Amino acid sequence: MATVKIIGRKKELALLDRYYHSGKAEFVALYGRRRVGKTFLIRQRFNGQFDFDMTGVLEGSKAEQMTAFHAAMKLNGYKGRKNTNWMDAFVALRQLLAEKITPGRRCLIFIDELPCLDTPKAGFVNALGHFWNSWANWQSEIMLIICGSATSWMVRNVIDNHGGLHDRITHEMPLHPFTLAETEEYFHTNGFPWQRLSIMQAYMAVGGVPYYMSLFEKNESPAIGIDRLFFGENAELAKEYRRLFASLFRNSTPYVEIINILAKHPQGMTRAQMAKELKQSNNGRLGDMLNDLVYCDFISKNNVREKKINTNSALYQLTDFYTIFYNTFVTKGHTNQHYWSQHVGTPEVNTWYGLAYERICKAHIPQIKRALGIASVATEYYSWRSRKSKDAAQIDIIIDRADSMINLCEVKYSEALYTLDKDEYLRIMHRRDTFRAETETHKSIIPTMITTFGMTQGAYSDQMTVKLDMNDMFDND
Repeated sequence: MATVKIIGRKKELALLDRYYHSGKAEFVALYGRRRVGKTFLIRQRFNGQFDFDMTGVLEGSKAEQMTAFHAAMKLNGYKGRKNTNWMDAFVALRQLLAEKITPGRRCLIFIDELPCLDTPKAGFVNALGHFWNSWANWQSEIMLIICGSATSWMVRNVIDNHGGLHDRITHEMPLHPFTLAETEEYFHTNGFPWQRLSIMQAYMAVGGVPYYMSLFEKNESPAIGIDRLFFGENAELAKEYRRLFASLFRNSTPYVEIINILAKHPQGMTRAQMAKELKQSNNGRLGDMLNDLVYCDFISKNNVREKKINTNSALYQLTDFYTIFYNTFVTKGHTNQHYWSQHVGTPEVNTWYGLAYERICKAHIPQIKRALGIASVATEYYSWRSRKSKDAAQIDIIIDRADSMINLCEVKYSEALYTLDKDEYLRIMHRRDTFRAETETHKSIIPTMITTFGMTQGAYSDQMTVKLDMNDMFDND
């Protein structure tokens, strides 16, 4: 049915097929960050099947949105006059669709960039709710798919709506960036000769965002591609940053301020710490903005294991690969168009690779669990930091298992086999013992090494009974 191969998205495609063939009215809300592939997924999966489809005008006025809606109606057979308000527009859409409905055949409606249509005082959400509640919900042939990059708007105004759309969405579908396995499939499908280390290095800079991947060229190395996209003349991904947040939030400034602060604290910050640095109250507004950034896959909220649970101790970390790379390197204003390729191997870049590899591991916990053979075991993932030890021991990845075991994960990035020496081995054992003493856990603690290519044999590596490498992160279930 699709004209272009859809990379990955197996779960999403299976869900769309199930909803399509459910035999009842369906209202599906698809959301995710800009450039993640929402529109591509829907248009390729349902190519040529829409009974009505339209796209909101980015930053358009109410008049422009109404004009776009009317133009889409005309393309789909409508011959009536142009409406000037959303209630009348949806009545006209109902009339158009009533003529198209055939028993036993899906009547498919797709409205892309839906948040754009909700201009101030336009009454769009109320009109959409009335359209669904008064008619579409009772038509078993109807399948309405709405889509939007402004994720927080989609969640607040549609999915968690307390008015006419309350509990009316039959299915919500967040679309996340690609995993490493999907990224590998993308590059290989498009003829890239890159091996896994190269794919992972590109992923560290742009994450699993399909559009960003499409900007690389198969005849260049990841380093040269990063130079061109971030540091070259008219670098496309340097210009993308402002557009990214402007597309997601109507007032993007306070969100960018949060991102900028978290970029300076890679180990994460509590909400109270952020409020202090932002010089604002630690109130519901800050909480809402942090939740918005979590929904949009920019930051994560991680529990911190302590003897006494403190709900205010959760750490917020910037986890979006593209945003981190931009804030770490591009914001410094380098004028060297070959900055990245000329600095590969320097301490600055090596340190960044190490931190980026940790982020990759955190983004692939399900893959790590499968490699550990505990995919079906209930687990909790969190970070931990010592409140008592002089060296402030910190463990970035702890997998706390329901089978009375804990994997204490040590992540080491190396472009060769990693050698575990005596000093590092003793540090790992110190962190293990400190963690046990402060948390008073009675579970068995398993030090787990996650390296890039594996470990050299030796007296200390032999003491590590669980060893994973980057290939485990490329697992595609």
